[in-house]
Amino acid sequence: MVRTLRGLTVPAVLVVLIGLSGAVLGRVYAGGLLTELVLGAAAASVLISVAARRLPSYLVAPLSVLGLLGYAAAGMWLAARHAHTAGSLPTVALDALRNGIPRLLTALIPVEPAPDTVIVPLVVAWLAGLAGAEVALRAGRVLLSYLPAALFYAGALYVVGPNAGHAVWLTVAFAAAAAAGLALTGLAPRGAADPAADLPPAVRAALRLRLLATTAGGLALVVGLSAALAPVIVGRGGDDPVDPRRYVQPPTVDSLDESPLIRISGWALHPDQELFRLGSQIQARPGDAGAGAAGPDAGASPGPAAGGDPDPDSGADPSPRATELRVRLAVLSDYDGVTWRVGGTYRNAGRVLPATPTDPDATVDTVRQQITISGLSGQLLPAVATPEQVTGARVAYDPASGTLIRPEGLLPGVRYEVVSAREHPDPNALATADVPAGDGVARVLRVPDGTPEQLQALATQLAGDNGAPYARASALESFLAEHYRLVADAPSGHAYPNLKFFLFGPRNGGGQRGTSEQFAAAYAVLGRMMGLPTRVVVGFSSRTGAGPVRAGDAYAWPEVLFDGLGWVAFDPLPRPHTKPRPVEEDFKPKPEDPPTPDPTPPSSEPTPPASAGPVLAAADRGVPGPVLAGGGAGAALLLAAAVVLLLIFLRRAERRRRLTEGSPAQRIAGAWLEVIDALRLAGRPAGPDLAASEVARHARAVVTAPPPGRRGRRRGGSGAVGPAASDPAGPPASDPAGPPASDPAGPAASDPVGPELDRLVDLVNRNAFAPDGADEGAARQAAADATAYAAALRDRRSWWRRLWWAAHPGPLRWRR
Repeated sequence: MVRTLRGLTVPAVLVVLIGLSGAVLGRVYAGGLLTELVLGAAAASVLISVAARRLPSYLVAPLSVLGLLGYAAAGMWLAARHAHTAGSLPTVALDALRNGIPRLLTALIPVEPAPDTVIVPLVVAWLAGLAGAEVALRAGRVLLSYLPAALFYAGALYVVGPNAGHAVWLTVAFAAAAAAGLALTGLAPRGAADPAADLPPAVRAALRLRLLATTAGGLALVVGLSAALAPVIVGRGGDDPVDPRRYVQPPTVDSLDESPLIRISGWALHPDQELFRLGSQIQARPGDAGAGAAGPDAGASPGPAAGGDPDPDSGADPSPRATELRVRLAVLSDYDGVTWRVGGTYRNAGRVLPATPTDPDATVDTVRQQITISGLSGQLLPAVATPEQVTGARVAYDPASGTLIRPEGLLPGVRYEVVSAREHPDPNALATADVPAGDGVARVLRVPDGTPEQLQALATQLAGDNGAPYARASALESFLAEHYRLVADAPSGHAYPNLKFFLFGPRNGGGQRGTSEQFAAAYAVLGRMMGLPTRVVVGFSSRTGAGPVRAGDAYAWPEVLFDGLGWVAFDPLPRPHTKPRPVEEDFKPKPEDPPTPDPTPPSSEPTPPASAGPVLAAADRGVPGPVLAGGGAGAALLLAAAVVLLLIFLRRAERRRRLTEGSPAQRIAGAWLEVIDALRLAGRPAGPDLAASEVARHARAVVTAPPPGRRGRRRGGSGAVGPAASDPAGPPASDPAGPPASDPAGPAASDPVGPELDRLVDLVNRNAFAPDGADEGAARQAAADATAYAAALRDRRSWWRRLWWAAHPGPLRWRR
């Protein structure tokens, strides 16, 4: 009986130790499937070794590997069914084997038991059981056989890190099981001869005494070392365990998905393109009276502007309606003065996403969506806020913004289902709600440097007239809705210059009109200047909550964060069938104070006339006047020549730095600055609000127009020809109030540098969205095109203007 007990003890203890390791790791998994799979792998691997203990050792490993393959296939099949993973088993298995480790370390806690998140623990458990059983059964080293299970246990603790509580009782159970195994295997079989039976009693007593003393001494030594070294070791450690997830790069997105706000203008130009198909069911949650009513996330705004009509001349209707269902694509919280970005950290997630806190007084709907991708590209997954469960697609999730991505990218036919909790804050609490402050919301309150003074003046005026946060938010919403026009063909852009032109540009020159991109971006920036935590959301509006969602349904809206209520959506788009009021009626910047006059009264005494006496020709022992005048003039000429040479040297050094130094992306940007500077040197600068393609058209018109001094001349007369000559008071080409000047003779078909400049524009646009894609060849081509255009523009100047071109100090001091 004792012999049988000893034979079964080690395999049973190994199974228990490996199962406890799976329990430790399972604390960061959803449900108990992982612990069950690990325990099954331990039992199966140990049993194979026990069954094959009489076979040659070289046959055990192949048999165990075959068992591992079968068990791994069964485990991944169970995990795929549990996680509703789409695809065939071979495809899913290959993907899991290839990406198991990085996905496990980048998965969102709690980790969903899926094929790619269970395969690594399952294989490690099987190998630990195989190694431990072989060492114990064939070599008879019981303590050494515990090493694989102990390493697995330590690895599980490391992977869990600070994402779960302390595993004190599991560790105690691990040590107790190991000790019990050692104790049971150390029992002598009944009837076995005692090796010390033939020794004299005195010798046996001495041996027992020495054994007792050695055991007591060793125990005292261990306890003493533990007491002495434990404080030192603990003092050198941190409060929390190390999290290995910080060493692994989570899934990332490209520049278009990082800032999808710039895609709205492109979608607006193709409004009939189908992006995805939507099906939805809205259900009131138990205990939420009135659930299902339209709220901010359903498309209605808490402010007065609950929708909008486009400009009557635009021919499009991109504005939302109060009964539409809002489907989010991305939440943008970071602004650097040029671009709004998501700035999220995506973690691989399973079906169940982390719960977000909600207002207990809010009404919450459960919105179930079935979405099938058709024409939408990128990685961002559309879903109604706030997603709680996702099935049918492997996703990564940013809990801070609620943005979902599919790391593999979107393809036509991809279908998934989302369950979202749509929250409607209590409207009665909005009027008295405050906004949070401090480091926790510094990200959504940050206003980057370089704010235009007019934007700051407008924000100050609106904030000064409204005290409560909700009053300020509503006032800003009403101001934008009442003074600006919504159009579908406005150019993209939401940098500071674009917002300044949108808010204060002349109406007859393209100002005070834009897409929802400019409305939402202007609201968010002005709101932050008014002390409101804001962000921008890009998404879609579905009029019925079902059917195709097209490119024309895309739009952006701002959200404001209120204490206890969460993020509340506002709608600054114009109201239907309303004509915007001029901005000047309600916004008038305070004039600058006139200079204070000098309080000193003028003197009543007449100014004495200048002395007209004769110049004395007395013997003057100084330098003669003509010599002094000539020397001074020569010194001035030398100084002027030195300054001109210095300017020429600095200009050439600046051009060399732009075109030959830095990365290819920086050199392409430098080449574009050379074209901008050339236009300014020619007296025909491009407007700051123009896109690169518009600047190229303006540049082509400048280089193909008649040279200065010869434009507008007729034979035998000086009559003006063309609007540029007949209207000297007309706007210059750089004035954003009007379109760039064009060649009266027609299109620039004979432009010698037109194709090269278009090529440079293409490089600049690609560089803006994918700077890492630029190469040396593109940088050299950009430098050649920019140099050729500047030379062609310079050669059209008069001889003295060409000389001044090389020494003009403007490019050294112009602000970009």
